[in-house]
Amino acid sequence: MNLILLGAPGAGKGTQAEVICNTLHIPAISTGNILREAIKNQTALGLEAKTYMDGGKLVPDEIVINILRERISRDDCKNGFILDGFPRTVPQAQALDEMKVAIDRVIDIEVPDEKIMARLSGRRVCESCGASYHVDYKPSKEPGVCDACGGKTVQRKDDHPDTIKERLRVYHEQTEPLKDYYYAIGKLFVVEGQEEVADTTALTLKAVNAEA
Repeated sequence: MNLILLGAPGAGKGTQAEVICNTLHIPAISTGNILREAIKNQTALGLEAKTYMDGGKLVPDEIVINILRERISRDDCKNGFILDGFPRTVPQAQALDEMKVAIDRVIDIEVPDEKIMARLSGRRVCESCGASYHVDYKPSKEPGVCDACGGKTVQRKDDHPDTIKERLRVYHEQTEPLKDYYYAIGKLFVVEGQEEVADTTALTLKAVNAEA
C-alpha cells in the first residue's frame, strides 16, 4: 500500500509512520534523505539537484519526483511505502499524479492548534545528554535539571511558541489544502488525534486497513 501521512507539525506523524512501517513492513521515504543519498552517490539527478542546493535554491518538483520514482522502484517498496515530507503543496500532489506515482490513500492526523502549541512548547531537552522531557507530560524531578545526568534542560528554538505559530501558519496556508485535493478523489482518511498515543495508533491502523 502506498501512503501519504498528513498533519500539522507536532501532530505525531513520525510516531505513526514508524508503527505503520513495522506493521506493514514498508519503508518510510523522506524526500530530504533521498536527495542527500542521490547527491552522495553522484547520480545524474543528484548532481542536478546539487546545483540548485549549492545556489541556495529549492530543488524543482520534477527533479525531486524523479529521484522519488527511482527510490520507490527498489525491492523494499514492492509492497508499498509511506511518503514523509512530500507532497507539501497541491502543485506537488498534481505533479505526483502527472508522473504516475500511484498513491492508495492519504492519512490525515488532525490535532487542534492549541493542543499542538501545548505539546511542542512544553518540550525540554537536556543540553548535555539530549534526554527529552515535557513540563506537563514528562517533567524532570527538579525543574530545569536533567534526571539522567544533572545537566540543564532547555527549550529548543523550534519549540518556542513564536516558531510553532509560524510553522502552523505555513502548514495551514500551503499544506492543508491537500486535504481537499485528496478528499475530492476519494483518497483521504481522517484520524482524530487522541490524548493517548496508543489510541491514535489504533485509529491510524484502522484507517490504513479500512475498506476504501
